[in-house]
Amino acid sequence: MEHIKCGCGHINPHGTVLCESCGRGLTRGAEEKKILDMRYEGSARRSQTYNSTIVDKIWNFFSSVKVGVWLILITLIVSSFGTILPQEFYIPNNADPSVYYEKTYGIFGKFYYITGLYDLYNSFWFILLIAAIGVSLVICSLDRVIPLYRALKNQRVDRHESFLKKQRLFAEMDSDSKESDIQLVRERLRKQRYSIREENGALLAEKGRFSRWGPYVNHIGLIIFLIGSMLHSVEGLYVDELLWIRQGETLQIPGTKGEYYLKNEKFILENYEEEGNAGVFDEALERVGTVAKNYQTDAILYRNENNELPGAQPQLTELAKDDIQVNEPMKFDQFSIYQTSYRQDEMKAMYFALTNKATGEELGEVKIDLFKQEKSYELENGYIVELLGYYPDFEGFDKGGEPTSKSPLPNNPAFLFNMISPAKPDGEVSFVQIQNTMEPFGENMYKMAFKKLETRDVSALTIRKDLTIPLLGLGGVIFMIGVIQGSYWNHRRIWIREKSSRLYVAGHTNKNWYGLKKELDLVLKGTSILNPEDQVEKEKK
Repeated sequence: MEHIKCGCGHINPHGTVLCESCGRGLTRGAEEKKILDMRYEGSARRSQTYNSTIVDKIWNFFSSVKVGVWLILITLIVSSFGTILPQEFYIPNNADPSVYYEKTYGIFGKFYYITGLYDLYNSFWFILLIAAIGVSLVICSLDRVIPLYRALKNQRVDRHESFLKKQRLFAEMDSDSKESDIQLVRERLRKQRYSIREENGALLAEKGRFSRWGPYVNHIGLIIFLIGSMLHSVEGLYVDELLWIRQGETLQIPGTKGEYYLKNEKFILENYEEEGNAGVFDEALERVGTVAKNYQTDAILYRNENNELPGAQPQLTELAKDDIQVNEPMKFDQFSIYQTSYRQDEMKAMYFALTNKATGEELGEVKIDLFKQEKSYELENGYIVELLGYYPDFEGFDKGGEPTSKSPLPNNPAFLFNMISPAKPDGEVSFVQIQNTMEPFGENMYKMAFKKLETRDVSALTIRKDLTIPLLGLGGVIFMIGVIQGSYWNHRRIWIREKSSRLYVAGHTNKNWYGLKKELDLVLKGTSILNPEDQVEKEKK
């Protein structure tokens, strides 16, 4: 594309509407306008100039503010989808997401898993949306800030009369003003902190140009913030996992690649009592029964000295002991472990007695660990109990008559037993729940009688590591600087030019016209120079 040479001699990029130097209109549209559009100083924006190659079309697409707004709206809507079902973070840590969602929520759960909604913020298409917003911010900024900077840098003091006449604030008069009036205006402008330049009998007073860069500083802060958000998906930079750990249990700490283990040595729950709390929680105690005063996990941190070999038996060395309380985390190696929640009296094991139904004689006791079952349990005198099926959260039978479980947690355990005895060497099948026994193949000689239940407390700990916080903080600080820069200052310019026995006075600001009018009133008060009129207000009248 050829450059455009103005009558003043300045060579402008193709697509420029107003000469960057003198302000003369270079297009018919600019010539015909009564008031000039000074948003980008009439500079040539690439998105409005080129549209031939695929690169141009991509640039033009992402440079649109509407596209940027739509990308943000789509991201917000998609984010709301992630709240329909629990994220992977909140499901049991021993549950396989590919099985859990379909088994718990049916077809919709399967769709939720396949589309990645179960781990929304780490899904590739959500990251693509964030990246698209970042690309839009970069291209929007470059498309505007570079030509704007060039136009402001190249602006001449002695602007063309047509440029001055088409400013919103403008006045024209015979050039019979005294030099003393011009000198008084200079002094007053300097007191108002204007930077003054003079050339060829023309004066340009300018201040607050830096405020024009506020929106683009905002964009830089947002881009840095988005980069920090995207880095959450980079392994090793961000960990936010929920660990359900039972009392007495030792588990690998998520996100540490098997290097660290944690043992829940003891879980402690303290409640407020009706006496001794000065009546502070009396109303709450009366309404809900109990109010937690403190809950904590007495934990032991271990390092695995044998973590370099995958699948190798861990060799644990104790590193530290700590009481993990709410807002008082255990900290180690850039990780923090927070006490998040708890669950009391989770079923751990159930005890059954193989019993002769006719005589009531107990022939042996079976302990079934609800988290680690055996296939069979041998008793004395040739009695054997086989576990044919275990349904930790029994919800009923499917159309084929098969038992089903809602979840892998032992909320409502049910068992399918085969009881082998000398009298019944082929065994007898019994389906057993708490307080309910079914005999699907007819009357049995023996039954599995429930004896007792063993429970334990479960502690929910949040494992957190975030090395992106400095980057997010930097983005936030830069964003706020841009907000302040663009909100509390504005770019103001005043032109005074004498030519051909005429004196021209014009003013422009990117916002707050009322403030500029007040300053012009103050600067020109008591002089022979005519105060500019607001041409927009004049047309309305």
